[in-house]
Amino acid sequence: MHPLHIQTPLLEHRTLSASLNKQVWLKMESSQPSGSFKLRGIGLMCQRAVARGATHLVCPSGGNAGFAAAVAGAALGVATTILVPSTTHETVRQAIRAIGAKVIVQGDVWDETNQVALALCGQAGTVYIPPFDHPDIWDGNATLIDEVAKLDFDVVICSVGGGGLLSGIVQGLQRNHLAHIPVLAVETEGAASLQAAIQAGEVVTLPAITSIATTLGARRVAQQALDCTRQHAVSSVVVSDAQAVDACLRFADEMRTLVEPACGAALAVAYQNLPQLAKFTRPLIVICGGIGVDLVKLEAWKNQFNLAGTKQAISA
Repeated sequence: MHPLHIQTPLLEHRTLSASLNKQVWLKMESSQPSGSFKLRGIGLMCQRAVARGATHLVCPSGGNAGFAAAVAGAALGVATTILVPSTTHETVRQAIRAIGAKVIVQGDVWDETNQVALALCGQAGTVYIPPFDHPDIWDGNATLIDEVAKLDFDVVICSVGGGGLLSGIVQGLQRNHLAHIPVLAVETEGAASLQAAIQAGEVVTLPAITSIATTLGARRVAQQALDCTRQHAVSSVVVSDAQAVDACLRFADEMRTLVEPACGAALAVAYQNLPQLAKFTRPLIVICGGIGVDLVKLEAWKNQFNLAGTKQAISA
């Protein structure tokens, strides 16, 4: 079974490396055909479902998982329906429609959207594709680490929404004999469902998502993600929306690549030189990407947080 995802570039961020006196590596998942890492896991789950006879894929998503499912459905030649909440921007809806998937707008929050999606999956041949919570998805996301297993890095920095990427990274580290490499799991204030689960000692549901990083907007993290924090050295890090956007702006300037604030959250650990980074010298940052960004949105966020310019000194 030939994978739907591609092997993405591994780049050194030379500006950050020089500023931090570290060797900062970037795994450029923004280069995936779906614009984000999501195609690794979602693509694999869709492939396996179609191999078992699925003829219709249904995915409830705020955007990136749905777009990945639509890309997979088009590649596999099956009907795909993506359900999005009303908060999903019209540009994202249009991007999904443009590659042939049906888009249904249902609910004000993902939980409501998900209920409608589940109700559609009673027919024969129709398979429910969750955005992050399934072993096939973690298995697919783990291929990211398979591709860098021979690189000399001492920590992985990744963003966390529902926890599918984190779960895959931990699985990838463990299956490549890299269980000693810790992970910094980064969320934004107002979308920190993993940190809430760690503090509570169990998976909990946030009352609301108040972060602009809407693709991190899982009110309830996957149980697997919480389990990963007990089976592996995972440290929870929370940054502000402003720090995430600042990172997006700097990254656009320095690497000529647009990423969502959900991805900017992971980059903010390095751009802000947060204390959690101090003991590491060779960080690998997962540039998870995301289709919910463009120049207009980036400018609006810049103004919203009064970020005067992108050329700023890295915090000491």
